[in-house]
Amino acid sequence: MQTGISIRPLEQKDNPAIALVIRTVLAEFKANKPGTVYYDPTTDDLFALFKKDLSAYFIAELDGEVVGGAGVYPTDKLPAGCCELVKLYLLDKARGKGLGRLLAEKCFEAAVNFGYSSMYLESMPELGTAVGMYERLGFTYLTGPMGSSGHFGCDIWMVKAL
Repeated sequence: MQTGISIRPLEQKDNPAIALVIRTVLAEFKANKPGTVYYDPTTDDLFALFKKDLSAYFIAELDGEVVGGAGVYPTDKLPAGCCELVKLYLLDKARGKGLGRLLAEKCFEAAVNFGYSSMYLESMPELGTAVGMYERLGFTYLTGPMGSSGHFGCDIWMVKAL
């Protein structure tokens, strides 16, 4: 793995940078559509969103620059013991360096520490590279959504036992 990479907890000062990362990546893959986090107002204040109990968000830095992030969230109406892997995005210059896997593994660790036994995620075909990574990390496909994320623009649903 490349030096200069770090994973750390989200800080309030990261809000503008991580919102820009998320929207940049969605636009890059032409996935900046209604029903996604692109238009979700919470994207501009992830620090406040992740103050919720049993949630965490991690920032990926490359040489001190925010280049991505991912989180664990207790999405409404998920089954008991299940959380959601949310907002895993990396800028183009940060891909292919193992950062996606590192972020996911940090989220798995946090989820287990919170007492979760499974993790759910939502994605879309436009983010096929990420979906491939999720498969390699042990996620399996579902035929429909779980919980109530409000992201009706997503049509890939996956789950993993922790």
